Amino acid sequence: MVTLKGIHIYLRALEPEDISFLSDIENDERLWELSHTQTPYSQYILKEYLANSHQDIFEAKQLRLVISDYEDHPLGMIDLFDFDFKNSRAGVGILVKNIENRQKGYGKEALQLLINYCFTHLNLHQLYCNISEDNLDSIKLFTNQGFEKVGLKKDWTFHKNVYKNEYLLQLINR
Repeated sequence: MVTLKGIHIYLRALEPEDISFLSDIENDERLWELSHTQTPYSQYILKEYLANSHQDIFEAKQLRLVISDYEDHPLGMIDLFDFDFKNSRAGVGILVKNIENRQKGYGKEALQLLINYCFTHLNLHQLYCNISEDNLDSIKLFTNQGFEKVGLKKDWTFHKNVYKNEYLLQLINR
């Protein structure tokens, strides 16, 4: 059995009951820079997404998990995206939704659980993430888990009339 349980949180699959939580995240314009979103998502589209979220990572090429506390409150999401079986790698994205739940170790614990799952159960060789140069909290989160900055993409993202640089970070399973 795959254990995605930590001390304070656990990772679980999306459920139909998560539609409001998912909608709040996907439609929060303050978060669009992180997800490179440009338009809101309708309830219909999100319900369709949830209906297909049962697809396995080898088919969907992504895996989205809810970060939940042990009182079953959803705190955020952690994603694997661009799953590449041939080259044994995937991208990672993470979000703790509410500011009051940040800096409490939930993201760190979720990332540790996901890294272990990826290297132990999915047999991935590497994980990577893309982080805006000014997102110091995320850079610290990932580098503290062993990710290394391997490149800087100049003027990579355009947000609020400004081009921003973005770091590429990698964690290779040695």
